[in-house]
Amino acid sequence: MAVYKDEKTNTWMVYYRVTDWKGDRKQSTKRGFPTKREALAWEREFLNKTQADLSMTFASFIETYTVDMKNRIKENTWQTKEHIIRTKILPYFGKRKISDIQPRDIIA
Repeated sequence: MAVYKDEKTNTWMVYYRVTDWKGDRKQSTKRGFPTKREALAWEREFLNKTQADLSMTFASFIETYTVDMKNRIKENTWQTKEHIIRTKILPYFGKRKISDIQPRDIIA
């Protein structure tokens, strides 16, 4: 992965490669970041999501969980789950890394 500045638009872009389900490597670009810091943060989060690493934030895990589960369950069930996650779980665990969450934190 690499982060470059686009001089024409004065924004930052990230070039990254992904391997699809067939094993083919594809190159893609994410553009339009106003700062290099934001581009690097997006790159870090993308790597954490694709590698399924426990150093990802809980909010990133919830995004992955949402994509996976939303189409598997009924709409009303999903709305209930989404409300509980958004109002009760994410405010407390959202910015923490999954590897840092201990059982005592969940109990508290």
